Amino acid sequence: MSARKVSRQHVVSQVLLKRFTMPETKGGGSRLIPFDLNYPDRHHKLKGSRECGWIKDFVAYESGSIEELWGQVERRVPEAFRAVDAGTPFNKPDHVEILRDLVVLHLVRSHRYREAHQTAVVTVRDRLRRGLTQVYTEELRREALRETGLRLADPQALNAFAEKLIESSEPAQDQASGKAFRVSIEEMYRKVRDKVSGWQVEVLSPQVGQFLIGDTPAITLRKENGELQYGMAVGDATTIVLPLGPGHLLALGPQNRSFRIPKDLVDELNAVQILAANRYVYLHPQSGLESFVKAGVSSRMGR
Repeated sequence: MSARKVSRQHVVSQVLLKRFTMPETKGGGSRLIPFDLNYPDRHHKLKGSRECGWIKDFVAYESGSIEELWGQVERRVPEAFRAVDAGTPFNKPDHVEILRDLVVLHLVRSHRYREAHQTAVVTVRDRLRRGLTQVYTEELRREALRETGLRLADPQALNAFAEKLIESSEPAQDQASGKAFRVSIEEMYRKVRDKVSGWQVEVLSPQVGQFLIGDTPAITLRKENGELQYGMAVGDATTIVLPLGPGHLLALGPQNRSFRIPKDLVDELNAVQILAANRYVYLHPQSGLESFVKAGVSSRMGR
């Protein structure tokens, strides 16, 4: 395992964000628009890809080794992107694997997965505390007497002692250090990668307009009663989508194919990026999508 610590960890790969940038006329470099959904009416300054799509200490434990795992995917992506841009994404079989792995990486290395992990930890911890205080009440009292010399009759005191026991346990220590999340996210990446290994790749291009990308860009989707639903488990989804740039969006599906889609579907997919985002969506500076995103904020607030 690597001892190198990486604090600024991108949940949206720079190799992906760079495709939404435009070269500056002065000073060199390329910039995109990071649109803050919490402040839709502010002026959104152009920024470089390195400044966008990252979380400080997203994986705090052995961050260098997990970044190396992601890097194994990201270093292979430029070749596949060149094939997508040339209109030949399926000329080499490994391009499909690379693009599919990029989708899985962004599905797992995400705000949404970290929140799900944290929610699960709280749920398990609450269930364990209730079990100790309600099912193993007498055993807990005996343990408290042995450790503290006190007979805990008060439910609040017994609850506090149960919490102290849980905090001192190895699983709780692993959670506090970040080790549990580090192990969980790598296991989930491999699990989802195996689950979608039989899915193929569809490359969608807009007939009119451009795609944008959110800070939680890989999204599970399915149609339900004629409406596009998002955010379900992989096993319940009919596809997983990931924007690849203003001119392309990736969708996992039953066969490898490329096709163009009408503006209403482009708008629908962009709207899902806004709804699923944690806080930011990223736009090409010449996309003209700022008004569209502002309108989407209202739907997002009502979700």
